[in-house]
Amino acid sequence: MDDPPRVLVCDKLHRAGIEMLKDAGFEVTVAEGISYEELLRTIPEYDVIVVRSRTKVDRDVMLAAKRLKVVARVGAGTDNIDMDAANGLGIKVVCAGEAVANATAELTLGLMLALSRSICSLCDEVKKGGWPKGKYEGVELMGKTVGIIGVGRIGRRVAELTRAFGMEVLLNDVAPIPGDFLKKVSGKVMPLVDLLKASDYITLHVPLTPSTRHLINKENIRLIKHGAFLINTSRGAVIDEDALYEALVTGRLRGAALDVYSVEPPVNRKLLELPNVICTPHIGAQTLEAQERASVEVASKIIESFSYTTVRKNPV
Repeated sequence: MDDPPRVLVCDKLHRAGIEMLKDAGFEVTVAEGISYEELLRTIPEYDVIVVRSRTKVDRDVMLAAKRLKVVARVGAGTDNIDMDAANGLGIKVVCAGEAVANATAELTLGLMLALSRSICSLCDEVKKGGWPKGKYEGVELMGKTVGIIGVGRIGRRVAELTRAFGMEVLLNDVAPIPGDFLKKVSGKVMPLVDLLKASDYITLHVPLTPSTRHLINKENIRLIKHGAFLINTSRGAVIDEDALYEALVTGRLRGAALDVYSVEPPVNRKLLELPNVICTPHIGAQTLEAQERASVEVASKIIESFSYTTVRKNPV
C-alpha cells in the first residue's frame, strides 16, 4: 500500500482545511514559523507545501523537494513563489484568491473611510485626553470618484462596495472587463493616465509583476489629482515609496493608507511616521471568515490535484 501524500503547513492554516486534508487521507504536519534553513532540510519528505506570504518558495526549495507536487498559497498572489521554477519542474501552484476577496475589499473601504475622516488621528488624541472636535474637517465618499487599478476579484468587489456608497467608479486593467459587470457598477474603463487625473481616491489591486513594480512612481504621481487619497492593499512594491513620501509631504496627495510595503515588516520609517499616512500590518485577508474560506479552498484544490496522477518533471 502506498504511503499517504504528506503535507507541510509552514504558515497559519485554519483547522477546517487541516481537517479536510486529514479526512481525505493526507498526512499533515504543521510547522508554523519554520525557518528557511529548516524548510530546506525538511521539504524532501513532503508532497505538498502550504504557505502564506511569509514563506518564500524559491527554486532552491523546489529542487530540494524531490517529492513536491503542489505548492498551496493561502491567499491571493504568488510573488513569494518562483513560478518559473514551478512550471519548469511540473509543480502545481494553487491559491485561494476567491476566499479573501471580500475581506480585502472591506479593508480597502475601511481605510478609505479612515482617511476621509482622520479617524486614526482623532482616536489617538481622544485617548491621550484631548478633545479635537473641529480640528479635522473630513470629506464624504458619496459623490466622489474612485479609480480602481486592477479589476480582478478584489477590485470588482471594491467597485461594488464603493458604488453602494454613491461613488463614481473608474476602472483600469490590462485584461478586458466584462460589459455586464461594468453595467452593474456603472463603471467606466479608462487608460491609467486618465484615471489618475480624474480620481479623488485611487486604490490598487494588481499582482506584483515586472510591469507593475513601481507602477505608482514619480511620473505617475504627478498626474494624480491634487489632494487625492491613495490606498494600497495589493503589494507594497507596486508603489515607489520615496516618490509617495515626497507627494505626501508636499501636499500633492492628501493622504495614503498602506496595508502592504516594499519590505515587510516595513523599514521606511519616514513614510510611516507621516501624520497623513495610515498603516496596517498586511491584514487584508485577516478575518475569521476569510481564513476559514481560504483554508477550505486550498484544501479542496490540493485534494483535487491528487485525484489524478501528478507527474513531476526532472530539473533541466
